[in-house]
Amino acid sequence: MESVRVAVLQMVSGDDLDQNLTQAEVLLRQAAAQGAEFAQLPEYFYLMPEDERARVALAAPVGDHPLLAWVQGLARELGIWILAGTLPLASHEPGKMHNSSLLVDPEGNLACRYDKLHLFGFCTGQEQYDEAATMTPGEAVVSHPLPWGLLRLGICYDLRFPELFRLGPAPDVIALPAAFTHTTGLAHWELLLRARAVENLAFVLASAQGGHHPGGRRTFGHSMIIDPWGRVLARVEEGQGMAIATLDLAAQRTVRSQLPALAHRKIAVGP
Repeated sequence: MESVRVAVLQMVSGDDLDQNLTQAEVLLRQAAAQGAEFAQLPEYFYLMPEDERARVALAAPVGDHPLLAWVQGLARELGIWILAGTLPLASHEPGKMHNSSLLVDPEGNLACRYDKLHLFGFCTGQEQYDEAATMTPGEAVVSHPLPWGLLRLGICYDLRFPELFRLGPAPDVIALPAAFTHTTGLAHWELLLRARAVENLAFVLASAQGGHHPGGRRTFGHSMIIDPWGRVLARVEEGQGMAIATLDLAAQRTVRSQLPALAHRKIAVGP
């Protein structure tokens, strides 16, 4: 393949599950109508409640999850790949969940699952977040071969850990659904996204929450698609919306040939 059209979807999810799913469906249908072969929802697209434990209450095994079945039905109907931002999956720890990205193929099959490895913690006095209080971390780096290249999965806070994207075969595309806080996003979001693109000579797909949520939380938004040279191909600032672009795979191969930095690596990244 020489190119592929992709879309990253930005939402301002609230505490009404049905309303959030309706908004997500509208965006997915718009992406498919504009020719996207791959569409990526943001982290927590299904729920951004005031009480984090409301998400835990929705956790279920991956093989019997109604929200996953909902995504699978849309992928099958629209005939596109869908990365379901994150969904709450059952954990062995009582009162906790796995925050997991689930990739669904155009036939509606679950292609792969990634459980968020790095759990966000942040405390300034005005803001406080502690994902470890309601989440069980994942244990594995996950990649999946797509028709147009190798996809590496990450979620939000994972963006700050470049070694996650350096382990194993070099990814061609990096997926990062997120709900970055406005405070940290303003300072670091685009900087880190473009760095991950450049150092891996990879496309980066970043889908985010972008607005005000119940309980006073504010997310940064600025969902974007970035090419291997660090150029932003498309973006959404704040609010609900979609960034869509065509990834030039031939140009990526040229860049990697002209600047073979991945082949020049001397220091192995270990566990």
